[in-house]
Amino acid sequence: MKLVVTQENLAKALQVVGRVATGKTPLPILNNILFRTDKNRLLLAATNLEIAITQYVGSKVETEGTITVPARLMSEFISNLPKGNVTLEADGTKLHIKSGTYQSTINGMAPDEFPALPEITAHQEMTLAPSVLKRAIQQTVLVASIDDTRPMLTGVYCHTCEGTLYFAATDGYRLAERSLGVFEQELRAIIPAQTLQDVLRVMTDDMNEIKLIFDENQMRILLDDIEITSRLIDGIFPDYRQLIPAKSDIEVTLRKDEFTRITKVASLFARESGGSVTLKASEADQRLSIHSVASQLGENTSEAEAKVTAAGQVTLNSRYLIEGLGCIDSPVVTFSFSGKLAACILTIAEGERDYKHIIMPLKS
Repeated sequence: MKLVVTQENLAKALQVVGRVATGKTPLPILNNILFRTDKNRLLLAATNLEIAITQYVGSKVETEGTITVPARLMSEFISNLPKGNVTLEADGTKLHIKSGTYQSTINGMAPDEFPALPEITAHQEMTLAPSVLKRAIQQTVLVASIDDTRPMLTGVYCHTCEGTLYFAATDGYRLAERSLGVFEQELRAIIPAQTLQDVLRVMTDDMNEIKLIFDENQMRILLDDIEITSRLIDGIFPDYRQLIPAKSDIEVTLRKDEFTRITKVASLFARESGGSVTLKASEADQRLSIHSVASQLGENTSEAEAKVTAAGQVTLNSRYLIEGLGCIDSPVVTFSFSGKLAACILTIAEGERDYKHIIMPLKS
C-alpha cells in the first residue's frame, strides 16, 4: 500500500475514528485503526465490537493495500505534523510515514486479525436534518441512566407512536421526550447513549442530511463520509408515557432566563441537602419563589414574576431543574405540577410542544 493524503484530512479522520479504540480491551488489535485503500480513497476504521466508526478520506493511491496501526500513536503523530501532503507506505506490518522533513515508521499488526466491519440490512430507514437530530440527542441523552444493572435505561428509546417518531430517555428520576416528525413505519429501538454521544462529537454544522438505518440488532448513522454502526440494546423499554401527567393542577409560566437564575442562586445553598430546593407558586402574588437552606451557611429565597394558575409547592433536585431548563428551546417556559408528589413537567410556553422534560419530586 502506498498513497498520498493531506495532513489536515488525515488528522481529522483519525480523531473521529480513534474515539472507539480506547485501549480498554483484552484484544490488542482493537487498539488499532484499520487503513485500507478503496480506489482513490483511504478507508479508516475502528471498533470495540459494540460500535464501529469508519471514514473515507480522499487520497492519491499509488498501490492498493491494507494495514492496522496503533490508534493513539498514529493520531498524535499525524496531528503534530505540519500542514501539507503525507505519504503512507506499508511494508508488511510496518507503516512508513513521510511529510516534508519528518519521517517515521510505526509498527502495526496484520489486518486479517482486525474484526470484520459490521454489515446491516435496512429494515427501517429515515433521513433527518442535522440540526434536528443534534438537538434531539442533546435533549434526551443527558437523562439516560448510567446504571448498568438496568441496561434498557442506559440508552435512548427511538420509536414511533401514531405516525410520529420520538426519542425518549429516563433514569427513573427524570424523563425526556422529543418528537422528530412524521414517520409511518413502526420502529422500536434502544440506542446506547454512548453511541449518540459519539454522533454528537463528530457532527458539524455543514453536514448534509443524516441517514439512520435500523435492522433487528444494529443501527447505522451516515454522516456524509462518516459511518457509525452500533449494536442496539436488547430488551423492552418501559412504558414511560404513563409517567407523563395528562393534566396538572398548577401551571406557572415565566421567562426561562429568570427561572434559571433563581434556581442557580438557590442551588448554592442546597449543596448540603443534595441539591434540594422548594418551589412555591403563589396565585395571589403571581410569583414563583425558590427556597433553599444550608445549615452551616444560611438560607435563600429567590423570586420571579410569573403567570400562575393556582397555588402550591414542590421540592426538586436543583441540578435536574437547571439541566431541564437548558433543554427548552424557548425564552418562555411553562412549569406544571400537581402537589408535592406528582411528576413535574417543563415545556415551552406557546406553540407546538415537541419536547417534554419530566422531573420527579423529592419526598422531603
